[in-house]
Amino acid sequence: MTYKSTRKTRILWAGKRRADIPSFVPDLENRGYKVTFVSTGKDALLKLNKRKPDVMIIDAASMRTTGSRICKSIQVKYPSIPIILINSPENLPTNEIVAEIQLVHPFTIRKLENRIIPFSPGDGDEIIKAGPIHLDMDRQVIRCNRKEEHITPRMAELLKMLIKQKGEVLDRRKMFSRIWKTDYTEDTRSLDVHINWLRKIVEKDPDHPILILTIRGKGYKLDL
Repeated sequence: MTYKSTRKTRILWAGKRRADIPSFVPDLENRGYKVTFVSTGKDALLKLNKRKPDVMIIDAASMRTTGSRICKSIQVKYPSIPIILINSPENLPTNEIVAEIQLVHPFTIRKLENRIIPFSPGDGDEIIKAGPIHLDMDRQVIRCNRKEEHITPRMAELLKMLIKQKGEVLDRRKMFSRIWKTDYTEDTRSLDVHINWLRKIVEKDPDHPILILTIRGKGYKLDL
């Protein structure tokens, strides 16, 4: 079975049309991308209820906002959808990372497209397979149980770790330290959240997982 695809990359773009802020939507459409444009975060959530895009772009610069609230509202309901956040230099989120990818004006359409390409349909060069799980590290896509989901880079690295050491119990603090690149491991709740997100993709019944298991008092194990 092949997963190669020729369909256009689907982009959901949230932003305002302003003369003083460059809009890359026409350029992306001219380059073959399928762009759906909405002007508010509320409209974006309504669109996401109907169909998931390959990537979400939030043009916070055009909305005169940091984009933090919109990003968080989308991540709560759709944590696996990759978000590219566009800001202006004078309006940046304060001491927080609210999107996996952030671009700050000025930048070129080429730079924006380079950030979009990893989320385009099709297979990349680094494919990792384990049981029913098909992980495309280059494009950050999981295919499992007849589903295809884009994931964040952190989710991809976490699943890669589980696959590479499948059958082994992985210490939760060591997992957190490695994936989050920190020595502070007193609070690992973010790890639990990411594990739950992965389960929603790879498990047939996320509430009763049989692939990604919790080993009480120790950590997690991919059981294949």
